[in-house]
Amino acid sequence: METQKKAPRGTRKRDVPLTEDGICAKALELIDADGVEALTMRRLAAELDANPMSLYHHVPNKDAVLRGVTERVGSQFRTPERQDASWQERLRQLALDFRALAHRHPKLMGYSFGRADFIQPDDPFWRGLTDTLAAAELPALEVPRVAATLRAVFTGLLVGELTGALQRWSTFPPATAGPDAGEAPAPSSDVIDAMFTCALDAAIAGVENHPARTRGEGEE
Repeated sequence: METQKKAPRGTRKRDVPLTEDGICAKALELIDADGVEALTMRRLAAELDANPMSLYHHVPNKDAVLRGVTERVGSQFRTPERQDASWQERLRQLALDFRALAHRHPKLMGYSFGRADFIQPDDPFWRGLTDTLAAAELPALEVPRVAATLRAVFTGLLVGELTGALQRWSTFPPATAGPDAGEAPAPSSDVIDAMFTCALDAAIAGVENHPARTRGEGEE
């Protein structure tokens, strides 16, 4: 029986087009499955049924792919605008939607949160955050500073959650329990949700009591 010859690489019809967007889409699939460390240009080319060198016609290197993937995921961020909502409610929803996005792509986001260029001025999350802080009547000079602080708080908390560090730390016995005390059971997802809510409440309270904001209220 004659066996059917396999078409040369790059000549078969692809499920994903060999474009920058298609390359990033496939890279995101690989990262979601196996993590950033498992992504290589050679493996990406194999998954796309392409010669590795042909990828470089569309993206210069792996770092560029990762930037493209991060931008692709960041563009998915959406928080419905509610003009009737208070800035506190808007900030709360913004943080919860950001957390939900991180949970959809935990391996990518865990990597991206450690990069200074993860957030850009035109990102939907950053725009939503700064608009919300402006609605809180913070002075214009303070808006990016407070936004940067909140970004660090949210992403730092999410890194701990996505890597399991937050769950591990919460099992440590209190210092008053003595040296022989054992670790507590790992917290449930409901407990982790409550911990995030607690941190979010503290962040909102911090904005409410920001010195520059309270000075402005006293001057009215």
